[in-house]
Amino acid sequence: MSAGIASTLLAAWERCLLQTDTERALTLLVMLDTELSETTLRSLPLGQRNGRLLALRERLFGPRMASLAACPNCAETLELNLNVADLQLPPPAEAPLLLVQDGFRIQLRLPDSRDLLHIQTLADVDAARRTLFARCCVEVLVSGEPVAPETVPEALIASAEALLAAADPQADIRLDLNCPSCRHVWLATFDIAGFLWREIQAWAQRLFNDVHLLARAYGWSEADILAMSPLRRQCYLERVRQ
Repeated sequence: MSAGIASTLLAAWERCLLQTDTERALTLLVMLDTELSETTLRSLPLGQRNGRLLALRERLFGPRMASLAACPNCAETLELNLNVADLQLPPPAEAPLLLVQDGFRIQLRLPDSRDLLHIQTLADVDAARRTLFARCCVEVLVSGEPVAPETVPEALIASAEALLAAADPQADIRLDLNCPSCRHVWLATFDIAGFLWREIQAWAQRLFNDVHLLARAYGWSEADILAMSPLRRQCYLERVRQ
């Protein structure tokens, strides 16, 4: 990681501290993936946003990812060795999604970060689900007449959720896991936004420890230490720790 990226990443870490998961994902992309504007990033389907987060993770820390998962059957801890390329999926189709069921004709769009930001303050899970569904409805027709999304029954909302998930699988990445102890098989969600944020937190704490040691030993400023290449910094750290 270059000195310039390290400095920007540290500034992003500081800005993210008091933000929600969705806000952090956008902040990291705005500050470290500068190809798109914040407005455009907010409107990306969640699968595309997650794809950019995966690519960002690879640029920052490399393609290999180590994670842990607890078996829901026996509580055994599994060590997962993942690769960014294995989680990258093709972008979803641009065509509108159509659900025709029980006399309803519902045109949908894929959810994006604006939708998550809108529902993040809703404590009730069911209310959040229905609000997200309503926001993703482009048009709802019954016998050719428009009706409010709030009138759609639960069974159709569940069908719409399944349709959206199938159309954009990278929005909710699932891992097929098999417990070596009890042979239990299950699907586990992999949240790249949360995973990357935890890695950045750990990286920042290691960097603060390095800056503390070098500043105390040599009297250098944080800016001076961050300007060093990781190799030069490590050479000085080895001498401090002798």
